Amino acid sequence: MATSLEKRRETLAGNLDTSLLKLLALIFMLIDHIGARVLTGVPELRMIGRMAFPLYAWCLVVGSVKTSNPARYILRMLVMAVISQPLYMMGLQHTYQELNILFTLTIALVAIWGIRQKFCLSQFWAPILCYVLLGFIQVDYGWKGLTFILVLYLARESRSGLIVAFLAYALYWGTSSSAVTEIFGWKLPFLRWEGIKQPLQAFFKLQGMVWLSLPLIAIPMNSGFKMPKWLGYALYPMHLVLLIVLRLLFTNATLATMTSMF
Repeated sequence: MATSLEKRRETLAGNLDTSLLKLLALIFMLIDHIGARVLTGVPELRMIGRMAFPLYAWCLVVGSVKTSNPARYILRMLVMAVISQPLYMMGLQHTYQELNILFTLTIALVAIWGIRQKFCLSQFWAPILCYVLLGFIQVDYGWKGLTFILVLYLARESRSGLIVAFLAYALYWGTSSSAVTEIFGWKLPFLRWEGIKQPLQAFFKLQGMVWLSLPLIAIPMNSGFKMPKWLGYALYPMHLVLLIVLRLLFTNATLATMTSMF
């Protein structure tokens, strides 16, 4: 009874319009992957693509709180991850050892499940085991992705806390990535202004530009758009199929080269 009461009182401070966020995340991810494998000379596409993962991460946090069956949620995510892996390998030229983002989300769900259940101190050993697992397998975004999701989860009930935690981790995430000095040929002179150039330059690192998606997460919306649950899971493999088609049509890729990873 105490657990049920606690769940009813739990609040989420961010945008709960997850159907819209999942659609936007798909669009940004497709743009990112087109920039990676089709229009490789347009780096701005990769910048836009930085917005995808935070949206998926927040939707996962919302789903982990709202789900009535965490085990089924984890299983569905894992099944879609396995189904998507061959398409991921073909579309983005990865090997079977490089696992797609749905595996990252599955592992994050397990960590959050442990935190929420508090079964035999699972709030400690479940996340730890997830990090240990990431030491043996390679997943998209890796341990940094898992940490980002857990940061959002822990800050979920306070909008100001969510914003601060998001920006703080964005700064950390971006430190090791390349600097962005221009966008579509337009130089960014404010990055050289004395007094403010250091914090601004930190935000204009490629990976750090996940902050672009923060307004979509922090500001509540009510678009009225509703997506069937099955479609929410199917969007990821569907976008990979589209990416494969685009590569076949507009690059020198062939089915032979795409399947050479198998």
